Amino acid sequence: MDYYGSQISALIEELSKLPGIGSKSAQRLAFHIINLPQEQVEKLSATIIEARKKVRYCSCCCTLTDDELCPVCKNPSRNHKQIMVVENSRDLAAYEKIGRYEGVYHVLHGAISPSRGIGPADIRLKELMTRLAGDVDELIIATNSSLEGEATAMYISKLVKPTGIRLTRIASGVPVGGDLEYIDEVTLLRALEGRVLL
Repeated sequence: MDYYGSQISALIEELSKLPGIGSKSAQRLAFHIINLPQEQVEKLSATIIEARKKVRYCSCCCTLTDDELCPVCKNPSRNHKQIMVVENSRDLAAYEKIGRYEGVYHVLHGAISPSRGIGPADIRLKELMTRLAGDVDELIIATNSSLEGEATAMYISKLVKPTGIRLTRIASGVPVGGDLEYIDEVTLLRALEGRVLL
């Protein structure tokens, strides 16, 4: 039943399609947006459209950025011989927040999950292997401690071991089934510092 009229209902429906937004949250957001001044709504919609047009993958590490290279890959003071593999850009941001990792990243944009039809070809492994053909001393695997994250870590390990590159995995302290983006900074730092050879 349509309580609000077609425009409000359409806005609520579109907002409820966003991840983590249920119907009640979508209603609250819709009414908040409707009650904003016109110029704020226009700025919000223009920012969304502009971000969608301009955001792309970094040509080196595959994270999301609005430039050819992301700020981490552009930074000459980073250790470009040490690469940390993460599942998504939010995981990269979680490690950047602790401010202690000085290497660079590689973002897979997913993890191997046969049950969901995601295989090695569906994530950014080909780009990773291309990068490893260059001057790399260490590859740190920092995939989540989920079943999919562990499967991805094992697969990467099998691909990389023959190259002779030092291969490490972040240490425990990251709970099994936990997503890196939700873990506190101290736990992330301990996991990074306590990484183990694979």
